[in-house]
Amino acid sequence: MTSPVDLVRADLRDFRGYRSARSETLVGDVWLNANESPFANAGDADELLRRYPDPQPDALRVALAELFGCAPGNLLAGRGSDEGIDLLVRALCTPGDGAIVVTPPTFGMYAVSARLHGTRVVGVPLQDTPDGFRCLFDAIATAAIDAGARLVFLCSPGNPTGAVLPLGDICALASRLEGRAVVVVDEAYQDYAAGDSVITRLADHANLAVLRTLSKAHALAGARIGVVIARPELIDALRRCQAPYPLPQASVAQALQALAAPALARTRANVQRVLDERERVFRGVGAARGVRRVYRSDANFLLVRFHDAQQAFNDLLAAGVVVRDMRAMPGLGDALRITIGSAGENDRVLAVLAGQGVTA
Repeated sequence: MTSPVDLVRADLRDFRGYRSARSETLVGDVWLNANESPFANAGDADELLRRYPDPQPDALRVALAELFGCAPGNLLAGRGSDEGIDLLVRALCTPGDGAIVVTPPTFGMYAVSARLHGTRVVGVPLQDTPDGFRCLFDAIATAAIDAGARLVFLCSPGNPTGAVLPLGDICALASRLEGRAVVVVDEAYQDYAAGDSVITRLADHANLAVLRTLSKAHALAGARIGVVIARPELIDALRRCQAPYPLPQASVAQALQALAAPALARTRANVQRVLDERERVFRGVGAARGVRRVYRSDANFLLVRFHDAQQAFNDLLAAGVVVRDMRAMPGLGDALRITIGSAGENDRVLAVLAGQGVTA
């Protein structure tokens, strides 16, 4: 089985990165190695922020590994999934050269990170079928091989489609691209989906990587905690490319509280509430006169096509409801994406789309 490190840029394979003061394993009680202030800020009453934070806190990595079902050595924590995407592009794609493959319509940050890096973006569009959006895995493999792509980004459940990709097809793609590309599966919405995570297949495919986040189901979008999960040797390469102190102490403390057993139990209950509401909203939106189609979703949102998307957007906004306009995305010129909110928030959406004129 080929090592994923073989796909890392040749000029970075022996790159050590920046060794911060907190990267060294040293013991002492007077810390004078990081040029920090000896005095706490007046606004830091608990004196928690005077010191630079641990780049990869052991307690957080252990808690995240337990949550996602992997070993701590398979995991790199960072500033949301966005940092993971950027690190993967920087570590595997030579600036001004190479390519990534994406499957539009999909999350835009894959292409943004690549273009900022000077890397070509090759799109293999999803196919809109009566059963929902379908991923063309054979075409993806061919495009990746033809373009010499080092990365293939898949989103499952998809954003904005809400569709889960078949695990067997993902693994078959990884097998076909072994030694050629890393297949990255963004599972930001996996907590809302049934079925196994791609994480369960990492031992079988060295060129698989998974993105997970605490921003969605765990309700910590403001903390910006995301992870890359992959083989330890790839994680080590990514860590060497990461900024010195990516995890603010306040975010780490909040994440550890959120990963404690009582908080996780509440999160699971809230996920179930979202799933129940998702079904109710799906039925209600589907019955609205102005709706052309609402797609089944395994995420915490619904993709909806309208006869007049601008009017629907305006009516919702007039009622104080802000939804995501998807019309600039390929193949979605009539679509809006609606997040599943609380029961009361969803009632307002349904009332507006039913033409009842409810206002804020």
